[in-house]
Amino acid sequence: MASVKQTPLSCSGHTRPVVDLSFSQVTPYGYFLISACKDGKPMLRQGDTGDWIGTFLGHKGAVWGATLSRDGERAATGAADFTAKVWSAVTGDEIYSFTHRHIVKTVDFSEDGSRLLTGSNEKLMRIFDLNHPESEPQVISGHTSSIRDALWCQKGKTIISAAEDKTVRMWDVASNREIMKIDLDSSNLNLDINNDGSILVITHGKSISFYKTDSLEKLKSYEAPTPVYSASLHPEKLCFVAGGEDFKIYKFDYETGQELESYKGHFGPVHCVRFSPDGELYSSGSEDGTLRLWQTSVGKTYGLWRCVLPGEDITNSSSQAIKTDA
Repeated sequence: MASVKQTPLSCSGHTRPVVDLSFSQVTPYGYFLISACKDGKPMLRQGDTGDWIGTFLGHKGAVWGATLSRDGERAATGAADFTAKVWSAVTGDEIYSFTHRHIVKTVDFSEDGSRLLTGSNEKLMRIFDLNHPESEPQVISGHTSSIRDALWCQKGKTIISAAEDKTVRMWDVASNREIMKIDLDSSNLNLDINNDGSILVITHGKSISFYKTDSLEKLKSYEAPTPVYSASLHPEKLCFVAGGEDFKIYKFDYETGQELESYKGHFGPVHCVRFSPDGELYSSGSEDGTLRLWQTSVGKTYGLWRCVLPGEDITNSSSQAIKTDA
C-alpha cells in the first residue's frame, strides 16, 4: 500500500481549552469518550467516531477532570466550582454532587465503579463510597501542593498521585499510608496507566517516563523535542503518543524511544492524549478547544476512516484515507 497521509477527525463543540479526556472500556455498544473543558460543559462522544452524544450540564466553573466508568454507564467530573459530580452517561442526569473546599482537578472511578477518587487544590485526595454517598469520604493527605492527578491502581488497593510539589506518590488505601515517593524535575505532571494496569506513564518537562505500577520501579525514560503535557501507552505496548507545547502529536516506539511520526493538527498546545481501549486510535485535546482523533495505523478502515483499495474509482488516488467529519 502506498504511503497515506494522517487525516484526523476533528470534534468541535467546546468553546474553551480542552484539558482532560478519558475513554471507557469496550462495551456491547462500543466505547465512549468524555472530555473536560474550561467552558464548564463536559461532553460525551462515541469513541471510535467522535460523534457527539450529549453534554453534562450543571457545573458553574471550568471542568478540569473527567472520566468514565469501565462499562461506560457513569461519568465523573471535577471542576472549579469546588464540586465533583457523578452523572448517568445514559440519561445525562446528575446522580451525586460532592462538595470540596477548593478546585477539583482530578477524578477517577475504581475498577468496579463503587468508589470515586478525587484530588484537589486543597492538597488532599478523597474517596467517596458511591454505595453510601451520604457517608463522609476517606481523606488522604501528604502532598504539600495542589494535586494535579490521582489514579486507582492494583485493583483499588493503592492510589498513585502527582502534585505541584514535584512528586509522584503511592498510597496504601487501607491505611492511608504513603508507600513510595518519586521526586521529579517539574511541577507540571500528568499520569496515565496503561490498559492492563501494569505500567505508569509520567510526563514531566520534556520527559516521558515509565514505571511499574506495583513497585514504582523505573523501566525507561525518553525525551521529547518539546515540553510535554500528556502521554499514553498503546494497549499492546507497541508505541506511545505524547503532546505538549509545540502543538504537535508525537508517536514513539516504546522499546527504543525512536520517533515514528509527528503531526501538527492543533492550533494550540496539546493538554491531553489517550489511546482508545482497542488501540486503534488515540485522541488529543488542545488549547484550541477541539478534540482530534488519530489513527494508530494510518489508512486502515476503522470508524469513519475508509481505506480505498487499488482499482476503486477514486479520482487521482488508488489508496487514500477518506474522512467524514464528526
